[in-house]
Amino acid sequence: MSGPGAPALDLPSSSDIRVAVVAASWHEKVMGGLVDGAVRALEELGAGYEILRVPGAFELPIVAKAASASGFDAIVALGVVIRGGTPHFEYVCQAATDGLTRVALDSGVPVGFGVLTCDTEAQALARAGFPDSAEDKGREAVEAAVSTVVTLRSMNRRGSAGFAS
Repeated sequence: MSGPGAPALDLPSSSDIRVAVVAASWHEKVMGGLVDGAVRALEELGAGYEILRVPGAFELPIVAKAASASGFDAIVALGVVIRGGTPHFEYVCQAATDGLTRVALDSGVPVGFGVLTCDTEAQALARAGFPDSAEDKGREAVEAAVSTVVTLRSMNRRGSAGFAS
C-alpha cells in the first residue's frame, strides 16, 4: 500500500476492533520494526490487540486460522523471507501467501498481509518501519486489515451484502 498510488486511508477510531498480530521470529531486527509499526498503528486507532509469535513465515497461517476462530475481528500477519540460494524462498513465500489467503476466505476474517518477500536484508530493512526506512509495512498491514473490517461491517449494516434490490 505504499509508494506511488498508495491509498490514503482515513480510518475511524477502532476501539471496538480486536486484532491478532501474528508475527514470525526469523530476522529479529526486521521483525522488531514490523511489529513496532503495527503496534503504533493499532494504538493510534485505539484497537485492542494481542501479539502472537511463531517461528517463521511458514507457521503464520496455522496460528492465523486459530486466531480467526478465537473471536478476533482481524488478523495482521507479519513475517520476512529473504531470498537465498535455494528454492526454499519460493516454497515458503507461496505457502504463507496461499495459507493466509485461505484463512481470510474460509473464515471471513480480514487478514492484513505484512509478509516481506525480499531479495536482500537491505530491502527488508527499507520496508520495516524504522525512522530511516522508506516504508512501514507493519503499519500498512494494520491499516489494510482494519479498513477491511470497517467495510465489511458497513456492508452488514446495509443488509443483503450491500446490493440494491
